[in-house]
Amino acid sequence: MSDQRITISLSSIFSILLVVLLLALLWQLQSLLIVLMISVVLAATLSPIVNWAESRRVPRWLAVIAVYLALIGGFVGVGVLIGPTVVEQTDRLITQIPVYSEALFNWVQGLALRLNTSQPELVPQLINPQALTNWVIRSGQQVLLRSFGLTKNIVGALFSVILVLLISGYMVAGSKTLIQGVVQLFPAPWDRRLTAQVKPVARRMGSFIQGRVVVSAILGVVTTVGLNVLGLSEVSLALGAIAGFTNLIPFVGPFLGAIPALIVSLSMGGITWLWVLLLFTIVQNLESYVLDPLLVGSSVNVHPLYQLLAVFGGTQVLGILGAIIVPPWVAGAAVLLENLYIRPKRIGEVRAERSRTNGRVQGGAINNEPTPAANEPIRT
Repeated sequence: MSDQRITISLSSIFSILLVVLLLALLWQLQSLLIVLMISVVLAATLSPIVNWAESRRVPRWLAVIAVYLALIGGFVGVGVLIGPTVVEQTDRLITQIPVYSEALFNWVQGLALRLNTSQPELVPQLINPQALTNWVIRSGQQVLLRSFGLTKNIVGALFSVILVLLISGYMVAGSKTLIQGVVQLFPAPWDRRLTAQVKPVARRMGSFIQGRVVVSAILGVVTTVGLNVLGLSEVSLALGAIAGFTNLIPFVGPFLGAIPALIVSLSMGGITWLWVLLLFTIVQNLESYVLDPLLVGSSVNVHPLYQLLAVFGGTQVLGILGAIIVPPWVAGAAVLLENLYIRPKRIGEVRAERSRTNGRVQGGAINNEPTPAANEPIRT
């Protein structure tokens, strides 16, 4: 039996140590990496507007400043107009959570009795109002801490917002120089290939966020007006803001936004909850069959399962913030996978199949060519 020796070269050890040190460095810089991820998404979202202004002979630096001032002004204006009311109604919702939990318990218990369940005593075990209230508060706190745990406090959050605006503004203003500086690190022909993929990736990521924001704003307004008509005027603006914000999250967002409104409507008694359910059903169909095809279209072009996994993975790591920013990154990565691997692979397969087909045709033509007779001259 021969002895087998495993040899590890010095370069292999150095490479392993370098990878370990790089991973440790990335772990220490995770806050900065998340800021960069958000900045790239914001830059991809605002770049089309800046490019449009530049095509109208507006200096790029001036277009960037104008767009970012308009963005900040818009957020400040919305905050001044509806911010106090939303905060007040949201605080009212939070303080009424025990009441809503008790109403949900009574509704489920009444439903079980109407269905003549054989074991109605199981309802208090499945739905405990106090335990449900504690779970809602605890889950909300954990999601918020995971979403903003990287900033630690209000000052850190404000600094992160300013940093995102500055970095994304620099990316938009000096995109050509920045892209050239990054892609030249790669050997040929990958430098040219990656340069060609910058615009498709940015377009996919930007279109994703642009469509979601516009659709969410429209649905938030429609939901607020509908809930106000149905008699939930005391909390309609807060519920509409929640529905609009959660709609930024693909797939699960619309359902998450409907849950608080349904629970509140149950506490009002009667069949109000049925009208609220009908309202959210109409809103959901409006989004799926009208707004998404018009405003989002095929900008995502990612299988729904992968989008759902992106939402769950982003939520697990970064909370609500991750559920919003991770899906556009997955959409951008899908562009690279499609253009740099899947499409060249398909083209290569088609060419190989054509080569085999042409070879068989030519071989058959040669084999089937009639042999000239002995007394027949060969035509050239």
